Amino acid sequence: MKIEELYSELSGEKTLKLPSKSGDNSANIREIAYDSRRVAAGGGVMFACFAGVSNDGHDFAADALRAGASALLCEREIPADVPMIIVPDVRASMGEAASILYGRPAEKLTMIAVTGTNGKTTTAYITRSIMRSAGFTTGMLGTVVYDDARTETEASRTTPEGPDIQRALAAMVQNGASCCVMEASSHGLHQGRLQGCAFDRAGFSNLTIEHLEYHGDMESYFAAKRLLFTRYMRGDWAASVNADDRYGRRLIEEFPGNARGFSIKSVDGSLYRCRVTEAGIDGTTLDITFPCGSRIKTRSPFIGAHNVSNVLESVVIADSLGVPHEKIASGVAGCAQVPGRLEHYDLGGFAAFVDFAHSPDGLEQTLSTLRAVKRGKLWVLWGAGGDRAPQKRPVAGGVMARMADRIVITTDNPRSERPEDIAGQVEAGLLSSGVAAEYDIVLDRREAIRMALGAAQPGDVVLIAGKGPENYMDFGSHKEHFSDSETVLEWARERSGNAG
Repeated sequence: MKIEELYSELSGEKTLKLPSKSGDNSANIREIAYDSRRVAAGGGVMFACFAGVSNDGHDFAADALRAGASALLCEREIPADVPMIIVPDVRASMGEAASILYGRPAEKLTMIAVTGTNGKTTTAYITRSIMRSAGFTTGMLGTVVYDDARTETEASRTTPEGPDIQRALAAMVQNGASCCVMEASSHGLHQGRLQGCAFDRAGFSNLTIEHLEYHGDMESYFAAKRLLFTRYMRGDWAASVNADDRYGRRLIEEFPGNARGFSIKSVDGSLYRCRVTEAGIDGTTLDITFPCGSRIKTRSPFIGAHNVSNVLESVVIADSLGVPHEKIASGVAGCAQVPGRLEHYDLGGFAAFVDFAHSPDGLEQTLSTLRAVKRGKLWVLWGAGGDRAPQKRPVAGGVMARMADRIVITTDNPRSERPEDIAGQVEAGLLSSGVAAEYDIVLDRREAIRMALGAAQPGDVVLIAGKGPENYMDFGSHKEHFSDSETVLEWARERSGNAG
């Protein structure tokens, strides 16, 4: 696409600066790059100069041009003899620019976004399973994997940068997809990474203490989530919203014509509701009631009230798209285990679960779920991430003290902080809870897991929480490979246990 065509199709305030003499005024753009180290040779690359947390892309424009970039997307004019489009916000504009270059792929897909603090990943998996059950070839972008409707690859972040999203959507279209399910993070929404996307359906699970180191307070955090509904929806859109969450109720009140509420607590017949008829360590049998009065029964492979809520969120999305109820039931039942979301390991007499619960609310939900199915003691192993929401550390300590029988405080991505300082803040919350909890502090996470598994008795349940499917430990200056699941399997192999 000629740069003049790209310029004319971009929305909003912008300026096109063309070389006055020797430069090429007819640059043909085929790709947007935002990392100067990944500019492909051969021309046709527009380098997007956006300012990140620690680096400003404008400072790397010369590197990108030397690597082969032939045009720039920037926020100020750069002394270079190449075409450039100048915009107020490069990070937002580069998603729209990529959408234009890739033929606006979001317009060719039924677009579904799910947001909220907890539950996004599980809800995305369940929704994808239901849509596939109904015959929709469905891709997915989320925390664990990127699925282009043909191949799954490990995800690098929940909501990728705009050009990466558009490239993935284009691949889905190329692979015959008719639907995309996407997790929308608060960072992605606030930073404009979803520009170039418009959604037909949305889901909202809840809002709890998280990411306050970025947003500052809960109202600002909510405002970022709310952008999904005010900026990125299209047409006759509908949203599946948790009426059991106070922020969800605010969305239902604000968007009464679009929001469809669901609840696992209310008896209000205008809401989608669910009753648990059987629950065990390997799944939950559900009786789901629709506002129209129809009912379906299904078996979910997930356990816990929060996962019942996640199922309902997915059911509402599917029902609003006209998916037959029998297909909804089979899609729920057929959903695969989600990596790092109450991932179950039968260790021959006791069970271990690897879960992503990293907030106080997530911990409380998960511990409550496991208390209901344990026969012996409930163990929890958890550590707070460094440089992230220090307010939650003592709160989480108190939650563990109240709800677990044995606690192991350990390390989780300390980044620039000292692991012992983080653990001390968690311990302070545990001690101030007034509960005489049994606990250990084992900073080496591998040793902490092995210690808990080695001490567990028949009937016990060991929850290894906080990292879920992550396969690294972030020490700020470097990352090391580390996986909770691999550590559990390694321990089981050494003990000749049954890791199923």
